[in-house]
Amino acid sequence: MKFSDFSLRPEILQAVEDAGYQTPTPIQEQAIPVILTGDDLLGIAQTGTGKTAAFVLPMIERLASGRAKARMPRSLILSPTRELATQSANYFGTYGKHLNLSMALLIGGVGMDEQWRRLDRGVDVLIATPGRLLDQFERGKVLLGGVTILVIDEADRMLDMGFMPDVERIVNLVSKRRQTLMFSATMPAEIRRLANAFLNHPKEVQATPPATMAERIEDHVAIVPPRHKFKALRRLIEDQGIDNALIFCNRKREVASLRRQMERVGFSVRDIHGDLDQAQRSAALDAFKRGEIAYLVATDVAARGLDIVMLPCVVNYDVPTHAEDYVHRIGRTGRAGQAGRAFTLVLPDEGRYVDAITRLTGKAIPRLEIAGLDGAELAPAARGRGRRGQAAPAVRTSPDAAAPAAEVKPAAAAAVEPRPQSGTEPRPEAEVRHQAKEPANPQPALAERGRGKPEPAPRPGRRRGRRDSAGADQPVVGMGDHVPLFMRRPVPQIAALPEAAED
Repeated sequence: MKFSDFSLRPEILQAVEDAGYQTPTPIQEQAIPVILTGDDLLGIAQTGTGKTAAFVLPMIERLASGRAKARMPRSLILSPTRELATQSANYFGTYGKHLNLSMALLIGGVGMDEQWRRLDRGVDVLIATPGRLLDQFERGKVLLGGVTILVIDEADRMLDMGFMPDVERIVNLVSKRRQTLMFSATMPAEIRRLANAFLNHPKEVQATPPATMAERIEDHVAIVPPRHKFKALRRLIEDQGIDNALIFCNRKREVASLRRQMERVGFSVRDIHGDLDQAQRSAALDAFKRGEIAYLVATDVAARGLDIVMLPCVVNYDVPTHAEDYVHRIGRTGRAGQAGRAFTLVLPDEGRYVDAITRLTGKAIPRLEIAGLDGAELAPAARGRGRRGQAAPAVRTSPDAAAPAAEVKPAAAAAVEPRPQSGTEPRPEAEVRHQAKEPANPQPALAERGRGKPEPAPRPGRRRGRRDSAGADQPVVGMGDHVPLFMRRPVPQIAALPEAAED
């Protein structure tokens, strides 16, 4: 099938040919005829499948006739991120260049004066993020009663980012006599519910099964110790010959930290995250696309919607905590039939995230050994969460599961060996006798309360705030950091008083 087989205007077909395309992708082949008929559509398609052009081309066809009114756009595209909104605007500029269509873009980080002037004249297409659109609506800058085509792009991402309340409000502001198109990479139950609420007897098309990866992406995981994670990244780049890559972190502060570390060792790198304004984000992305920098470090704000041609590699410096994000991150490479590679650095206690990814994709991820850093193993997923880089502590579910005092006593006894300290006198013999009468373990160890392992014995010559059970301060709930020693000395028995009186 070719684009010329669709009922599209010659101007649109010419623009498609100018862009170098002749054959539609599966999602385009299924979605374009449905949208041209005016029916509602629910499309399930991953990034990199040509989803954006699948709704842009028929929208241009339907909007080619007619005229917009002041502040009343004829169509509306809701995008979860600025980057995805900008990409949709670029597609309209590419495929609608031979037609006299007007467009406005409402996103954060850009000046609004020019966009307001366009809205005042009337636009055929309004592309916006939900929050910025509602802000302009409340200011009276835009009216939504004239929208005849509504597109909700990356609906599952909208849900993840907490935008669905805004989306529902916008849907209620738009005319009921509209065509609604909803696209999502995955179809969880909540998205299905929203589709039933937003769409009217929709046609459903699915280009690929939900949460599957491109066949030409070769992905690996490497288990690395926490203290050598950056060293592992450097070794990975050197050993695998990664000259160009998009590197993902889970948090904004980690993005900035990793970018600084890479700069210090001589890598050509920029970062992109939500704290940067739109101009900074666009400049970093454009520099990466032009090849001016070799590496771009990003949060998940860049995981979807970025159209980077010939991206050879994706590296997950942090393993994503949501399995769906793994699919969308590595989906930046291996696009349009190209081969791609993806590598994920995993800490030993993050095995549960890898398990979730393999369950979602139905595919085991091969392990890659990094020279000099091998030998690490994933902690069993059943152990739950623990400290970073350590196996999670076992949680005791009942007092009966607590370790006997006899098991803790030897460690406590070893901890009370006399420690020579300059300028201090040895403790009186009476005080030592009093302490010897105390129970070996007057209070449950931390491990018995499910909070970790018993405190190790302090090293000689070093003062510590928490000491052994035989003669020093111990942590007690409700007593701050410790119980002072004088409060733990035994009280003389009352039975001894009559004997003293008889004497």
